[in-house]
Amino acid sequence: MNKITILLADDDMDDIEMFCEALETVNENIVCICAENGEHTWRLLNEMESKPQLIFLDINMPVMNGWECLKLIKSTQEYKDIPVIIISTSSYKNDMDKASDLGATGYFVKPNDFNDLKYLLNAITSNLGPDLGKALVNLQKAGTKYVFHL
Repeated sequence: MNKITILLADDDMDDIEMFCEALETVNENIVCICAENGEHTWRLLNEMESKPQLIFLDINMPVMNGWECLKLIKSTQEYKDIPVIIISTSSYKNDMDKASDLGATGYFVKPNDFNDLKYLLNAITSNLGPDLGKALVNLQKAGTKYVFHL
C-alpha cells in the first residue's frame, strides 16, 4: 500500500508527540513529517521528493507563524492545491474566518483527549483527496466540537 505523507507544523513538542502517535495508530501507512515553525515547514516542502497529501499547520509558532506560512503555501503554484488544515488552541470565529480567507481547507481545535484526536485524524486521513471537504462537513454536522470545514 502507498505511504501517505502528512506534514505537521507545530512548535509544541507534546502536541507533536501526541499527534504523531495518534496518526500511527490510525494508519500505519502514514508518514508524519514534523516542522517546528513555518520557516522549517517551507524548507521541508521545498526539499521533499513528493508533495505531502495534507498539511496540518499550527497558528502560533516562532520564526514564521502559521498565517504567514499559509499565505506562502497558497500563493505558490506548486503547493497551492495541497489541503491545509489549521490546528490551534483558539476557537475564535475570527481565526476561523482568517483561515478560510487565506485558503485553508479546514480548522481544527486541538483536542486534549487522545481518543478524540484519533477519531478526528482517522476521519480526515481516511478521506484524503476529493472527499476531504465532505468529511470535514460531516464531522462538523455530527456535532464534533473540534473540526470546522471552511
